[in-house]
Amino acid sequence: MLEARIVYDYSPGLYDYSSNRVDEMGVQPHTGFMNDVAAVPPISEALRFVQMSGIFYCPSELTEPWGLALPPMDNCVWFHVVNSGSCNVEVDGDVRHVLTGDLILVPHGTGHRAWGAEPASTPDVFDLPHDYYGEQYAVLRHGGGGDLTSVVCGGIRFDHPAAWHLINSLPSIIHIEASQSTRADWMQATLDLIAEETQQVRPGSEAIVSRLCDIVVIQAIRTWIERDPGAQTGWLGALRDEQIGAAIARIHSDPANEWSVGSLADEVAMSRSAFAARFTELVGEPAMRYVTRWRMHVALDQLRGSAASVSEVAAKVGYDSEAAFSRAFKRVMGVSPTKARKTEHVGAKAAPAVTPAMRRGAV
Repeated sequence: MLEARIVYDYSPGLYDYSSNRVDEMGVQPHTGFMNDVAAVPPISEALRFVQMSGIFYCPSELTEPWGLALPPMDNCVWFHVVNSGSCNVEVDGDVRHVLTGDLILVPHGTGHRAWGAEPASTPDVFDLPHDYYGEQYAVLRHGGGGDLTSVVCGGIRFDHPAAWHLINSLPSIIHIEASQSTRADWMQATLDLIAEETQQVRPGSEAIVSRLCDIVVIQAIRTWIERDPGAQTGWLGALRDEQIGAAIARIHSDPANEWSVGSLADEVAMSRSAFAARFTELVGEPAMRYVTRWRMHVALDQLRGSAASVSEVAAKVGYDSEAAFSRAFKRVMGVSPTKARKTEHVGAKAAPAVTPAMRRGAV
């Protein structure tokens, strides 16, 4: 389960390094990397760090006429699964008509509205009364008593900082239509399980629904990657490139290696100049800046997920000098390793520390 933490934003040119070495660090030699490691499929590499934790899950019984608004929430992925009936969802002026079995994903936590067959007022969903069955699980019953639409709504966050490479590559809205899905039977079976669990709250329902929703969200992202032209560009497009994708997979698999432009080019049988130009063109930043940023992602995950000291984390990502690591970490993340360990959101605007349970006083 995950907990979305951070979005990283780097302005071009801020951290340009030597083409042969990564900043001023002392990097431990790390020889013996297997040159015959099979290339990781692009989709597998993109989804490798998708580990989720729920902010909340909310089965909703909505009767005509009804409407509601979901506020913006940084570092959150909103989702809506329609179990029965239909509704309309608007994100940044893009209105989608959502039918039974459809899934809507709002990857960037954008505020949006939903309503039934006819336009209706859309109060903030957190201002509506909920029946709470846990800190992250509540049932919403709202509307005028007419025809019923059953929807499971929720928000999730991602644990590993590197997952935001993927999230930042996604569009503002993903609509997976049941009628168009290549895995309609699989998706419908999962939605049926969600519907069954949300019809009556029983012991363990929160855990079961949260895990099923996580699966559906990952499936939606995978479906988009497989079939949408937007997945052919940027970082995702770079993963699909036979040589640059293989280089990225090697960086991810072995961040402590003493990587240079030359060694990465050798790994994928390219000239140094051709590799450097193509990497920057496809990924959007120079290879050595990507290597450093990836190391800092891995380091941040280690700092938060283990009791390892800063020097131990530095060694795990290839630094033999704690001071050099700390300088690089602060330059990339904006705070020191020690502070990052104690700070929930680093390198991005902090997400509101708000859940339905915390806002219970307003409902």
